[in-house]
Amino acid sequence: MAETGTETLRRSPLAHLEERMREAAVTGARGVTLTELPFLTMVNLRVDPSSETAGRIETALGAPLPRRCGDTAASGPRTILWLGPDEWLVLSPPEEAVALREPEAVALREPEAVALREPEAVALRDALGSDPGSVVDVSANRTTLELSGPSARQVLEKGCPLDLHPRAFGPGRAMSTTVGPVSVLLWQVDDAPTYRLLPRSSFADYLARWLVDGMSEFSRPEVP
Repeated sequence: MAETGTETLRRSPLAHLEERMREAAVTGARGVTLTELPFLTMVNLRVDPSSETAGRIETALGAPLPRRCGDTAASGPRTILWLGPDEWLVLSPPEEAVALREPEAVALREPEAVALREPEAVALRDALGSDPGSVVDVSANRTTLELSGPSARQVLEKGCPLDLHPRAFGPGRAMSTTVGPVSVLLWQVDDAPTYRLLPRSSFADYLARWLVDGMSEFSRPEVP
């Protein structure tokens, strides 16, 4: 009998394009690759950054909430992206086992020994308590595409209005923008460069095909 558990039924928004994205990879000096990073945990957080509540949430996250447009913060496998003056997106690995730290326990034991085995959203709601704000698990709202390689920036520049030159946009920067006609969160991870694009799941197919098309010219010799 075929298995019908949760893991069997779950399918990422771009599973049907996995082979096509792999075949589109370009190697060498003009290299660029595209892969999906499915099922990342994503929690939307809203709170007054000047409040005591924000301080509790920062303690739970183990990192400060970014205060400026484009800024990010990291704590272990967790990254916090700035979305607005009082809004952030907390990203972590799929169904992560890495837990938020309980302040009372931190005072008694080493940080590595006090991991709580609970979901991100639950731990952040506990830190929020009854104070104004919101914590919403939005993991099913988006998927993540990773575009990497020497030509990755040139591919994005075909349809992204942001200035992606290293002087203006580098590792650790994340902005809401568009790529082609698709709204995305664009986050630069390193200076390879590697970018992560977070589109709404319903637009992921179009965006992936758009990027694959944009990558195709780099598989041919550069025209002098």
